[in-house]
Amino acid sequence: MVRVSPDIAAVRTAPFLAAAAGETPSRTPVWFMRQAGRSLPEYRELRASVPMLEACFDPEMVCEITLQPVRRHGVDAAILFSDIVVPLVAAGIGVDIVPGTGPVVAEPVRTAAQVAALPSDATERLRPVARAIGMLRDELGATPLIGFAGAPFTLASYLIEGGPSRHHERTKALMHSDKQTWHALLDKLAGITRGFLKLQIEAGVQAVQLFDSWAGALSERDYRELVLPHSAAVLRSLADARVPRIHFGVGTSELLPAMREAGADVVGVDWRLPLDEAARRLTVAGEPNPVVQGNLDPALLLADFAVVEAEVRRIHAEGRAAGGHIFNLGHGVLPETDPDVLTRVVELVHSLEP
Repeated sequence: MVRVSPDIAAVRTAPFLAAAAGETPSRTPVWFMRQAGRSLPEYRELRASVPMLEACFDPEMVCEITLQPVRRHGVDAAILFSDIVVPLVAAGIGVDIVPGTGPVVAEPVRTAAQVAALPSDATERLRPVARAIGMLRDELGATPLIGFAGAPFTLASYLIEGGPSRHHERTKALMHSDKQTWHALLDKLAGITRGFLKLQIEAGVQAVQLFDSWAGALSERDYRELVLPHSAAVLRSLADARVPRIHFGVGTSELLPAMREAGADVVGVDWRLPLDEAARRLTVAGEPNPVVQGNLDPALLLADFAVVEAEVRRIHAEGRAAGGHIFNLGHGVLPETDPDVLTRVVELVHSLEP
């Protein structure tokens, strides 16, 4: 690879970082969740015979996959190629990513004894991730790099259910029937997540995103009592790092004010709620106007581009109600998405007045 020395001043004024700080960027920044992945033929070719977790611990492969959408689409930020279960695997917890299913846990965690026995130190096995970040900073130049991790609740749901779940019934049963064990589990997972994000920041990422993918399954009351304290512990521990902290969940329209209270600088919004309404819900008297990220429905990328363009323009206009807007999808890029459509969306967003 050809090494390019990053221009520190250019990185600091990058549209993505300016918008995240509530400043006026030179253009509306855009990046896509799951922009590095199955929608790209170059990704499928590279990963043809390499298991997901093996790829996540290979610095050269992580670097190449992370760079692919930056080269192809011209997005305003790269996001580290990884998976939310990577720190669990690094800590020695038996998790595998099964194609077509997702994370599968060898021994679901449902008792106080199992929680107490969970390992918590993943630092040493995460060194390849740190090396990949160093390589990426050299390659990306003025394009910011986003690190990420799974939030304690979403990680707990995988561990308790044993894999993906539609209703999270075992998770909800434990969180209500044995709150002491529940909080012990989330406290331990918050420590793992905190350590993973700090490692990424120390290695050179310029922003982080906390994914609470399944938080939308909860009521606001349950979220505030049983989840918010642990997400807040993660996000607030990163305050001194002075990097933007993005908080995102799916189906979390009713949780947005609480998610901002957790300590996020930017709140991701899925496609179910217009951004101007999201901004209204996130506004707090006496505090800076909220910065939002989102929120094109990824399914619409499969429609005629006239439909896509109309939606992009609507979302861009609604984003003006917030203190800052980072254009993104309401969730990740679907595998069947035509990459050329993503490139056209980037070009369209960049053509609009910020």
